[in-house]
Amino acid sequence: MSNALNSYQDIYRRRKLLRHDLISKRVSTDIEIIRSWNVLIDKNLLSAFSGFLSLKNIVLGLCWPFKHEYDGRFLARRLRLNGTLTALPVIVHKDEPLQFRSWKPGDRMKIGSLGIKYPIDTELLTPDIYLLPFVGFDQNGYRLGYGGGYFDRTLASLTKKPLVIGVGHEISKIKTIEPLAHDIAMDYVVTELGVYKNNDKSLELLNDFKRRSNDQNHVLSSPVCYQDQFLF
Repeated sequence: MSNALNSYQDIYRRRKLLRHDLISKRVSTDIEIIRSWNVLIDKNLLSAFSGFLSLKNIVLGLCWPFKHEYDGRFLARRLRLNGTLTALPVIVHKDEPLQFRSWKPGDRMKIGSLGIKYPIDTELLTPDIYLLPFVGFDQNGYRLGYGGGYFDRTLASLTKKPLVIGVGHEISKIKTIEPLAHDIAMDYVVTELGVYKNNDKSLELLNDFKRRSNDQNHVLSSPVCYQDQFLF
């Protein structure tokens, strides 16, 4: 038992160091580059998943952007025009699954302990699709988060399996997070490069995006300015 405990502790220590390095790399990237990557991620999501995302009354769970994460709010605005319901996570209690509450611009919000906004007094929803930001993702489709384990607990608590799409940047790609028993692999990962599908815990860049990847290596000269286009 002590050897197993020491092994877990070693993995958590390595993850902590890796998390620090990956966040530092992301935060130090110029915000205009991050925004241009976000535009490409939006395009890749719409290209690959438009059939799911455009279904009326489908519930899309996303996260308020944090420390240069992928910002899904522009995509959410576009999808809401077609009838998609959007929801943001709410921490209820430590070590418990997250709740998701309906969210749209103008809803009452509070600011959590990390400075992340969340809605209050809106309808509780269960997402059909999760857009999960990550600190890192590995070649087997596992997600390195911030260490709280909230999303793994949330996904494990669901009786109906949702579609889980990790969203982030190629600079966050790593060899392995050293997954443990509680870690849940993502179904897909979408970056500025393209769309990866998880085939039996092995990520594969989809062929359509392999052919397009050379065209996506440039950044847009005028990336979307999210804050100025609509009320958040």
